[in-house]
Amino acid sequence: MQKVRDALKGISGVPITPYDSAGAIDARSLSVLIDEMARAGVHNLMAAGNTGEFFALSREEIGLVHRTVIEAAEGRSLVSAAVGRSLVEAKAMAREAAAMGADAVMSHHPMDPFAAPAAQTRYFLQLADAASVPLVAYVRSDTLSVADFQLLANHGNIAGIKFASPNLMLLAEVIRATREAPAIWVCGLAEGWAPAFYAMGARGFTSGLVNVFPERSHAIHHALEQGDFAGARRLIDGIAGFEALRTRYNNGANVTVVKAAAELLGRPVGPVRAPGLETLNAEEHETLRHIVEAVRTERTTGAPATAA
Repeated sequence: MQKVRDALKGISGVPITPYDSAGAIDARSLSVLIDEMARAGVHNLMAAGNTGEFFALSREEIGLVHRTVIEAAEGRSLVSAAVGRSLVEAKAMAREAAAMGADAVMSHHPMDPFAAPAAQTRYFLQLADAASVPLVAYVRSDTLSVADFQLLANHGNIAGIKFASPNLMLLAEVIRATREAPAIWVCGLAEGWAPAFYAMGARGFTSGLVNVFPERSHAIHHALEQGDFAGARRLIDGIAGFEALRTRYNNGANVTVVKAAAELLGRPVGPVRAPGLETLNAEEHETLRHIVEAVRTERTTGAPATAA
């Protein structure tokens, strides 16, 4: 459990899922990506997370992603296998991932349109009860009560809560209410929100950026761990445009931007599956190209990136 909590205080990278020309998962390309992320020192790999298009993958494909990430990581990074959908399916995925060698499971937020907040909490709790490895609860709603969050934070098999709501007042309140609880509070909104989350008492953050520029994510994490908020903000400024593009179309471009950036860096990964945005338009692609070139130039010269 402590190994998982320690990793959650770092960078939780969410790998994209590459597809071949026929639209099937390209396990070889995924293995190469995971090897690079592990060599780059990404602390925690969230296999089949939202940036990995979890909800566009079949059950069999999710299993393939889990297995590929676990095998390619070779123990160099902690692997949290993402599970979800119905509670029955989530429990089965958790069993299978643990049998493959996953260090933890990360439960996606239950997306049923008729889900009651307290019942969403019970979903996480029941899954944590059933899992044989530690659970990370991925909460994407601010409708859960403080009492609900206290139940999650104090559960013996919940290593951390990936809080993915911009409701910072609620975050501050639940962190105060769970100060003695063992669970780690993690910024689930990537690098741009991480300084605000750290100021509230969270540790670590999730990242799609690590698929293309892991060194920038590490620099931001190091600055935050040192309490250098000004330095973290300067580093975030250079990738602010990247993250802004990802929020377009009600976040429908989230994965699209990461995949397009990978393509610009010479890594063919295929388009995004529906219902995500398949490709960027010409203007968006040009904007992204400028951002990627600015960050890549900084990587080689050390000069601050100015694209936004």
